[in-house]
Amino acid sequence: MRSQVVIVGAGPSGLMLGRLLELAGVDAVILERKSADYVLGRIRAGVLEQGSIDLMDRAQAGQRMHQEGLIHQGIALSFDGDSHRIDFAALIDRHVMVYGQTELTRDLMDVRQARTIYEAADVEIHDIDSTPFVTYRKDGLTHRIDCDFVAGCDGFHGTARQSVPAAALTLYERVYPFGWLGVLVDQPPVADELIYAHHERGFALCSQRSPTRSRYYVQVPTGEAVENWSDTRFWDELRRRLDPAAAGALKTGPSIEKSIAPLRSFVAEPLRFGKLFLAGDAAHIVPPTGAKGLNLALSDVAALADAMIEHFSEKSSAGIDAYSTKVLSRIWKAERFSWWMTSLLHTFPETGTFGRRIQRAEFDYLSASIPAQQSLAENYTGRGLS
Repeated sequence: MRSQVVIVGAGPSGLMLGRLLELAGVDAVILERKSADYVLGRIRAGVLEQGSIDLMDRAQAGQRMHQEGLIHQGIALSFDGDSHRIDFAALIDRHVMVYGQTELTRDLMDVRQARTIYEAADVEIHDIDSTPFVTYRKDGLTHRIDCDFVAGCDGFHGTARQSVPAAALTLYERVYPFGWLGVLVDQPPVADELIYAHHERGFALCSQRSPTRSRYYVQVPTGEAVENWSDTRFWDELRRRLDPAAAGALKTGPSIEKSIAPLRSFVAEPLRFGKLFLAGDAAHIVPPTGAKGLNLALSDVAALADAMIEHFSEKSSAGIDAYSTKVLSRIWKAERFSWWMTSLLHTFPETGTFGRRIQRAEFDYLSASIPAQQSLAENYTGRGLS
């Protein structure tokens, strides 16, 4: 088999890249090692910047998003019960949309007409410096796809980055000493907008998926086990960390999903190796505090799609040559913002009482400074990352 592009990974970044190439007449096959049902079973956040909303429209996949997505004009921050709202609309005339990553992925699956091969095992990428090809196993047989380019959209633990010689990569990483314990529940959200809460017991987040489904998180130490957290323990701990009004309004219920996600900051450089390009979680990871992970991944593949379309339609290498430098500029800005949000809102055992007083001073400065609030709003909504 031959395809102009082979995309490894059928998460939102791989599906978006495939769709943009498909609409431009570029032949692209997607390989995914899991089943479609497994991909749709991944529970992930979904706060979309305007650029991501526009990209869904460009992919002709935004109809349901516009019907069901929740427009948010701001967020609330709280510190030991003191709350302050960051009003995106008033500060910079921007907003975000809450729309679950699972739903976005389903929409991209539904509109895709080109070929996606699920349950493709043992994917291997070959000859990226000359004439690339990709092999995989399915139904007991080994298959080969020759191509012009390979896009690695297969996540942090995927095959694509591991196909690059270690000496060619520079890796930057910080692993945080805590994770997020998340619970999904069929109850109305505690507030109309997201609440980010700092408390001496740890961080908490009140998020949502729809007017009837909510997602809540609490910070837990690295190594904590989900089995140690009954629903009752989780709800009691969440209430302790919220401001009084939010704690009083919280509606609880049996969890329909409960898991712990580790937090890390990670960037690989560069993002092009001959005919192989990295995008999304294969290229970078951000802590979820700044709602940047999905948006960064979509921004990556928008740039990569434009570069590949330019290559095939205009016989120009300018876009693909500039891809790594272009997207890394935005990636590092998002990494900085996500690190800053994480540093402000979480408790760090090693910083002690001095560290918490610095965090309090930062919160007080933010609450009193319009320019500081504008900076947060620009970064959160994506305008400050261009």
